[in-house]
Amino acid sequence: MLLTISGLPGSGTTTVSRLLSEKYGLGMISAGEVFRSLAKEYGMTLAEFGELAESDDSIDIKIDERQKEIANTRDNIILEGRLAGHMAEKALKVWIKASVNTRVERIVSRESGSFEDKLNETIEREASEAIRYKMIHGIEINDLSVYDLVIDSEKWDQFQITNIISCAIDNSSYF
Repeated sequence: MLLTISGLPGSGTTTVSRLLSEKYGLGMISAGEVFRSLAKEYGMTLAEFGELAESDDSIDIKIDERQKEIANTRDNIILEGRLAGHMAEKALKVWIKASVNTRVERIVSRESGSFEDKLNETIEREASEAIRYKMIHGIEINDLSVYDLVIDSEKWDQFQITNIISCAIDNSSYF
């Protein structure tokens, strides 16, 4: 089984991916965690690292190539990340969405900091990522047509979303 879970920061992709990983005994690869760890290794904030990535395509390419390789060589895995649905050809592809205010509230609760600072950082980061995705891959991040399911995490909590996706998994021809 190959499942991709994508969405913007704070939408709930990591939480839902972990729940599904536990439920189905799947491995999980998170592009966001890789990006955050690289930013930390470089001694940069996410916004600073995003700016660097805008001028150094090799950062995004490394993350994306790793996801493609995993998608093409491993079974029983969840790929979690903004472009995961674009990196895997044969997968059940899910996008989780929420408003920017809801997402920033979630980010503040897990990372601390002020709402205003995190809002500005999130807007900057998403703009930076959108530019890079378009330049490197020709991907419009707001085009959700590649996804099999688009779920609003403001309407359902992480357990309900997990149940919705589980229903799709259990009744899917992908697996």
